[in-house]
Amino acid sequence: MTTPKSSSGRGTRELRVKVKTAKGRKLSSTLWLERQLNDPYVIAAKREGYRGRAAFKIRELDDKFGFLKPGARVVDLGCAPGGWCQVAVARVNAQGERKGKAIGTVLGVDLQEVVPIAGAEIHQLDFLDEDAEAKVKGWLGGNADVVMSDMAAAASGNKQVDHLRIIALCEAAAELAFDVLEIGGTFVAKVLAGGAEAELQARLKRAFSKVVNVKPPASRADSSEKFVVATGFRGRPADERPEMDDDDRL
Repeated sequence: MTTPKSSSGRGTRELRVKVKTAKGRKLSSTLWLERQLNDPYVIAAKREGYRGRAAFKIRELDDKFGFLKPGARVVDLGCAPGGWCQVAVARVNAQGERKGKAIGTVLGVDLQEVVPIAGAEIHQLDFLDEDAEAKVKGWLGGNADVVMSDMAAAASGNKQVDHLRIIALCEAAAELAFDVLEIGGTFVAKVLAGGAEAELQARLKRAFSKVVNVKPPASRADSSEKFVVATGFRGRPADERPEMDDDDRL
C-alpha cells in the first residue's frame, strides 16, 4: 500500500498531519490521534469506504489463505463496526454482483447494535448464550464454512490480563466454531502473544488439518496481536465428543 503523497515543483514528499496538544487532552491521546491521521491503512479505509483499518487485516489473511470463496457461508463474531463483514460480502459474492459465481452468505453478530451492512445479515446476540449455536445455524440455514473473529476485550492496561482475556474470547469463539462449522471449514481469530495460547493451539490442531499463526501487514508493528488461521475442520476433537450409550449406537 502506498502512502498518499503531495507533489510540488521541488518533487514529491509525504504529507504528514501534525496535531497540536489541546487543553485538557493528554499527550498520549494527542499522539494516538496523530498516528491515526497519518496511518496509511486508516487513510485507505476512508478512501475505500471501509468502517475501519481492520478490514485490511482480513483482506490480507484471505489473500494468503483463500477461505472467503464465492458461495461460502460466513459468520463474523463480534462484527462491530463491520469492516470484516464488508470484505466478506464482496469476496463470497453475497450480493450476487459477480455473475456466474455462487452467491454466499455473511452473518454478523455482536453484543451491540450495528449499522446495517449491504449484503450482510446482522443480529444483536451474545454468542456465549446457550442457544447461540441454534440461532446461528437457523439464520444461516445450515452450517458455516467460515467462522471469524476480530474480538478483543476492553484493555485493562495490564498486558498479561489483556492476553488472558482475549485468549478466553478466542477459546469461546472456537467452541462455537466446533458446533457450527461444516467439515473442511475455516476458523480465523485474533489472539495476543503472551504464552497462554498453547492449550488453544493444541485443541485447534486436534480439530483442524492445519493451524498457523500470522501477523498480517495491516497489524501495527508495535502491537502484540496475531491471528490464528485454522483450516480443514475435521470435527470436534475426538477426546471432547460426548460418549454414546448403547441406545445411541443402535
